[in-house]
Amino acid sequence: MMEQASPLMRNLRRSGVWFVASVLALAASSIGLSRFLETETPTVSLALDPLNVNALIGEITNDLNDASNAPDLDAMLARIESALRFDLADARLYSLIGEIKYRKGEKDRAYEFFDQARKLSKTEIHALQRSIGRSIETGDLSGAVGEIDILLRRWPNQFPAIVEGLPTILSNPDGYQAVLAAIRAAAPWRADLLVALGKTPAGLDFANRLLLDLTGSSAPPNPNEVSAVIKGYIGQKEYERAYRLFLFSLSDQERELGGYIFNSTFEPVRSGKPFDWQVHDQPGLEIAFSTSNDSVEGEGGATVRFLNTPVKHAALSQYIELPPGSYKISLLASARNLKLPKELFWSIWCVGADSETARFNIPEGTYNRQALGQEFSVGSAGCPMQLLRLETAAITESWRFRYVGTLVMHKLSIERLSS
Repeated sequence: MMEQASPLMRNLRRSGVWFVASVLALAASSIGLSRFLETETPTVSLALDPLNVNALIGEITNDLNDASNAPDLDAMLARIESALRFDLADARLYSLIGEIKYRKGEKDRAYEFFDQARKLSKTEIHALQRSIGRSIETGDLSGAVGEIDILLRRWPNQFPAIVEGLPTILSNPDGYQAVLAAIRAAAPWRADLLVALGKTPAGLDFANRLLLDLTGSSAPPNPNEVSAVIKGYIGQKEYERAYRLFLFSLSDQERELGGYIFNSTFEPVRSGKPFDWQVHDQPGLEIAFSTSNDSVEGEGGATVRFLNTPVKHAALSQYIELPPGSYKISLLASARNLKLPKELFWSIWCVGADSETARFNIPEGTYNRQALGQEFSVGSAGCPMQLLRLETAAITESWRFRYVGTLVMHKLSIERLSS
């Protein structure tokens, strides 16, 4: 028979088990805390767990992106290469080695590591960004667009990183056709592309051309995309081109609503594009468009319901383009129990000069199909485009000035007066 262990030996064994368990628990706790901190404070995370590769990558990436300090590239390289021995399949490590060698001037070697990173992960972000730059530099613009598509499908927030290369790509016939093919295929970055191009005069030319080429395709531009380019022209003060693009984008149904004021009878077909009605959501009122067939008692038009609260700022607006001359703006409206403590009025503003050209007030009370209007003129200079707005005169949202009742605007139109 085996001898029984003495009480002393049993206690020692128990103590040893407790010690090992305590060490393992502490190690597990450190590893867990390290993973928790690896994104926000990678340096602290590494102190807790020197083998945390995510923290190592985060720390070195932060150091490389820190423009205020000159990084020790050799020390960084040694740390990454050491980590690579334990994780040969992590594409991020190859990408970081490539970035370090790129910054050391070893570009050929750098691209070998970038290529290896992309073999392991087609969407490795830093390798993709460097590959896009190389493709643009070497004139492989079709390849660059393909890489951009991969990058932005996986990392949509990286669009600003590729903006700089767009003029080079689009200025080349092969690059332009590659971009056009991608957005025809519903690339998810298509809207971002048009918005970015709308911020510069040269980009607007490309954006307008892309819209024209998309118009006859199986993936025609949607109203938001057209609006982005129109707003770009307005931002660049290219008002005539903005208005021409709006007219060009109209459907056959929308063309029937044309005039100095687009959709003067407030048909419920709003596209959201500039030069169409913009409804400004705000507390205190509700706005609905309806045809005469859909409305109660044949009162088609724009119905504005005030909810017994203060109302500030514009409720409706539309860009218009009036050549120099004399005009009359007319409104046919009905009202029920309308109370307007700080006025409600239509105004016309010159966009270039930021000055008011015309204003007429809407009366309080209850009335049926009342005709309102005012004559005004547009000068020969300083007013290339106008903004038409329905707004109140309230400056502050004081509860002493509460708007109540219902206004139905059946038709708002502008006609030119003979000289």
